[in-house]
Amino acid sequence: MKNKIITIAFIAVAIIALLLVRDKYSDYNLKKTVMACTVAQQQTSETFNFKKAKKHCEEKIKKNIKISD
Repeated sequence: MKNKIITIAFIAVAIIALLLVRDKYSDYNLKKTVMACTVAQQQTSETFNFKKAKKHCEEKIKKNIKISD
């Protein structure tokens, strides 16, 4: 009986920890992908505007992965 309580408590703590980590790091991959996209656009274009490139990349990526903000 004591082992079951410890196991359930451990699983509950693990789930809570995963939820907190997900909230904290959810934008990490999006930010890295946007930066990679802007760097690629910088290398391939003759005239480069960072703000326009970043906005274009964010829209393109959010459209592809269908993130709802």
